[in-house]
Amino acid sequence: MAAKTLRLDHFLPYRLSFTTGLLSDSIAQSYEALFGINIPEWRVIAWVAEQGSITQHHICAQTRMDKVTVSRAAIALTERGLLQRLPNPEDRRSHLLALTAKGQLLHAAIAPKALELESRVFSHFSEAEVDAFLSMLRRIDAIVLGEERDG
Repeated sequence: MAAKTLRLDHFLPYRLSFTTGLLSDSIAQSYEALFGINIPEWRVIAWVAEQGSITQHHICAQTRMDKVTVSRAAIALTERGLLQRLPNPEDRRSHLLALTAKGQLLHAAIAPKALELESRVFSHFSEAEVDAFLSMLRRIDAIVLGEERDG
């Protein structure tokens, strides 16, 4: 039996990374041009908007961004008046991040653009295909994180 040859264009981890890079670059260009914001800053804003308030540690866990990237994004957003740091009643060593009124307005402007981009990309697939793809991505996450076992 012949050994299988690694071909990057058919290697799924590479394909996922490549496609993610294409999408991220496209999104980054749009967000920078329209809103003067980069991808890490947008992810911080989006998670804070979704949660109401959240620690930087929690954002790191949810986004898989490193703490330096999240910290830099939070500092930049705070300096721009988009985020505020609030005391964390559960842990005095950390702060909660919350959107300011200006941050809420920015989120309200960006969110429809994000959904529009997603719709434009995935309009080429059926709803069943998109649902199956999302399900597969979540299963891959679970497998890699060791939450799903064979079977």
